[in-house]
Order: sequence, then C-alpha cells, then structure tokens
Amino acid sequence: MNGFKMITRLTIPAVFLTSMVLSACSSDKEDSSPSPVATAGQTAAANSAAPSSSDHSKEVKLVGYLLGEAPKGMPAVMEALNAKLKKDINATVEINYIGWGDVASKYPLLLASGGDFDFIFAADWNFYVSEATKGGFMKLDEKLLKTYMPKHMEKLPAAALRAAKVNGNVFMIPTSTPDRKVNVAVFRKDIMDKAGLKEIKKFSEIEPYLAEAKKSFPDMIPLNLESQYDLPTPYQHLLNEKVGWPGAPIDSGDPLAQGIVFNNDDPNGKIYSMLEEPFLSAQKYAAGVMKDWYDKGYINKNPYANKVRSKDNFVTGKTSIAFGNSIDMASVITSAKEKGIEVYIKPMLYPSGHAGQTSWVNNGIALSAHTKNKERALEALDLIMEDPSYVNLIYFGVEGKNYVVTSDGKIGLPNGVTNETNTYPPDAAGFWFVNKDLFKPMATWTDTYIALNNKIKEYLVPYPYLGFTFNSDTIKTEVANMKNVSTQYAQPIYFGAVKSVDEAFTTLDSKLKAAGIDKVKAEVEKQAAAFLASQK
Repeated sequence: MNGFKMITRLTIPAVFLTSMVLSACSSDKEDSSPSPVATAGQTAAANSAAPSSSDHSKEVKLVGYLLGEAPKGMPAVMEALNAKLKKDINATVEINYIGWGDVASKYPLLLASGGDFDFIFAADWNFYVSEATKGGFMKLDEKLLKTYMPKHMEKLPAAALRAAKVNGNVFMIPTSTPDRKVNVAVFRKDIMDKAGLKEIKKFSEIEPYLAEAKKSFPDMIPLNLESQYDLPTPYQHLLNEKVGWPGAPIDSGDPLAQGIVFNNDDPNGKIYSMLEEPFLSAQKYAAGVMKDWYDKGYINKNPYANKVRSKDNFVTGKTSIAFGNSIDMASVITSAKEKGIEVYIKPMLYPSGHAGQTSWVNNGIALSAHTKNKERALEALDLIMEDPSYVNLIYFGVEGKNYVVTSDGKIGLPNGVTNETNTYPPDAAGFWFVNKDLFKPMATWTDTYIALNNKIKEYLVPYPYLGFTFNSDTIKTEVANMKNVSTQYAQPIYFGAVKSVDEAFTTLDSKLKAAGIDKVKAEVEKQAAAFLASQK
C-alpha cells in the first residue's frame, strides 16, 4: 500500500501497564461464547500474586505492540498500570502501536525483523496463521501457560488452545471470552430522511442516501474509506447479499486478498476459489455497484492516502457511513448522540439473516520468538487479561477521570466528561483480548444500541470451520504471490477504480492462476476435509 504512518510509541519511564466459538465440548470446561458485556458483579480484585516459583528480584521492562492508535489519556493509564505491575511482579511495560493503515506492511515486517520486543496482538483476522508459520511467534505449551498464567488458564477452555494450534503448535494466547458481535454500518437519520429512506434493507440500495449526502453536505465524502479496514468493507457487505462471506480467505487470513473461501451459509463447508461460482458472480455484482458509486463521486478517489477509519470520521462530518462491529461502534453511536446526530444501525448479515460466531482466536496475544522475558511477560499478561482491577484500568481508564461506577452498578462517565471529550474511551486502546465477563454494563449506551445488542445472540450461529486454522507451510510462496497479485489487481476492484469490471476479473483470474491459486485450493481442501472429519 502507498504511504505508511509511523508506528506510534508511548514510553513511560519507571512505573506502568496493563489492557469462531468451537461447537465441540472441552474435556474439562464448558465451551461458550460469552457476551462482550457481562453483568457479573465481580467487584473484588482477584489475588494478584504471581507464581511462588517466580524470581522477581530483577526489574524487567517488557515491550509490547498493539493495533490502532494510543488514546490521549494513555500516559496516565500506563503510569497507573506500571505502578501496579511494579508492585506485583517487579515489571514495567512499554506499549507501541501499529496504525491501522500500516498493519499489512508493518506487522509482518516487525515479526520478520526479530526486533527487541516481548509480545504483540494476534488474531485470526490479522495474519495469525501465515505469521505463525514464519517463525515470528514463540511456541507455547500448556505447562508453561499453566505455570505463569494460572488465572487465564483457569478461565480458558481446552477448545480455545486447540483453535490456536498451527501445525500442531500453539503460538498465541487466545481470549477467554470470544466477542459476541456482528459487523454493522451506521447511517445518519437526517440524511436518510432527506433521501426519503425509512429503513435500509440492503446495502446495495443506499444510492439515494449517498446522493443526498453529497448534495446536502458538500464537504463530506459519502464513502470516505481508509486504506486498511474500510477499503474492502463496503465491497464485502455487497458480497454478503449474495453469499455468506467469511470475511477473509482461509489461506492468508487477509481480508484484502483473494484466495480460497467457503460460504458461511453452507452447512457442508464446500471449499471454493473466490473466482469460482457462486463467488465470482457475487464479486462481479459487488464490483459493479462499487464502480458505479466510484464513478459518481461517492467514494474518495485514493483510499490509500487516508489513514483515518470511517468510524472516526463519522461524527466529525467527514463521511456519511461508519463501518465497524457492534462492539467498537458503541462509542461512535454515543458520541453521535452527544452531537445531536440520530443514527440508523444496519447489521451486515448473510443471506440467511445470520452471522458467524467469533472464534477464540479472534482476539489474542502472542510472544515474540525472540523475547528474553517470556516468564515475566506471561505473568504480566495473566494480570492484564484476568485481574478485574487491571482489566478495568486498561479497558475503561482511570476511575474518576475516565469512568465512574454508577449507583446502579454501571460504567458511566464522570461529571463534565462526555464520550467525545473522554481521553480514554472504552475499547479504544487495543486490549481486546481481556476477559470481557468482568465488564459491567455501560450507562452511556443509547436505546438504539441497546436494541441492537439485544439481537446479537439470535444473529450468531456456528459455521463448519469455526476453530479451523490453516497451515500454509507447503504453499506459503503461492499464498504470498496471491497476496501480491491482490494488492495490484484486486484492491482497485474493491473500491471501484477500474475501467471495466469484466476485464478486471479476466486479468485477476489469469494472474491468480499464475500465482498458484489451484495448488493453494487443493491444500485447503485437504486440510479442511481433515478438520471436518475430526469434528464428527
């Protein structure tokens, strides 16, 4: 991609830190897909003592990487958290951020460089499988995790570790509470009213909305897409109208790439190339709509130059639609209400009206293969992921400054603080792998958001490959070639910047075949069949 933002680094000197469910049953714990906000009243902090065998005589500074951007209130949170870690395990942490627009380039580069860091965010949607096969992550065994992460392992079902295995080895620490979420698009009701739209049944039918946004708000780009998350998202929502789009190819896990997929609405789990039916027709349909919108000026001409996600541009009036999921959009919806913007939330579901459950490995953390502090890093992560006092601090910020607990036991905002002025909004700092069962309900949720949240459970269903991780060892060259082809020939299709849809797909097809897509499909089919057989 063109243009890269620098990795943001926050360093605090001496004191700091914290911040698809398998249907098979665990042998010793029940597998479940918990709600992202639990009402459990776990107010007493868990025992913060580290394993008695640990040697904490030497202070250790841990270095970690998360995705996104540091909130303005991060220094105060880190100072408080480092004080806690210093007391509990004689460690401090420095957190660095890889901006959303740089993830595709900087994340693999960081792991390949053997840089001096200890842990990094990991997820199935963020190249986990492909990077695990390259040797950038440290192999983790159950004995090590039970010794240095006893709190987390007590909460973690055996199925979660099975889902994290790549080629028989575990390379990440999965969350103990998979997110219960669906992808959504958020619209402005005032623009809908002007366009004569009472509801939005299909994403493909929003042209009157886009036209009205362009007419009534000349300074607004109706679809202002950024270079990483947003770039393929409208295209994917259009695909979802035709097939149960899984979000990313099985082979690469890269939502920006073409590759091998399955239809989430197909219980048999048949494997397809994205250039085979029904995916080819679905892609051409989506591409045609996007080209039409691009040619009419509804989409920014160069998403590669934009590093700000639509969800962050929505409330400031720079875009008419915000893209995200039902968790990370909560604060956007609250900020919109504070500014007097009434919103309409459109869940992006498969043709069946469902969405796929989230895997244990949708959010997690991995150790660098080169860390010199694996034991202390695991101890710190155990506290960060499972101790209520740490979780509240890294997720909600400093009590009294960023949040308060209301009289009815909810998380609210201090007097004089709004969602927009809060320097440490919930979910913003990238610690998405914490135990969300420890969360209290949010007092800031709007009625619109509560209505959506109440429907999430009925939307979610398991799908055949929930928990499946693909080992690309034998075809990693082909997968890399396909990703390179996708960058040049597929990504312009996603946002409509092509002269002819048919010609663009003819070229893409020939390039992907030369890159080895048929070989990749054969390997995916082989491993997928073995996985399905193991679930019977």
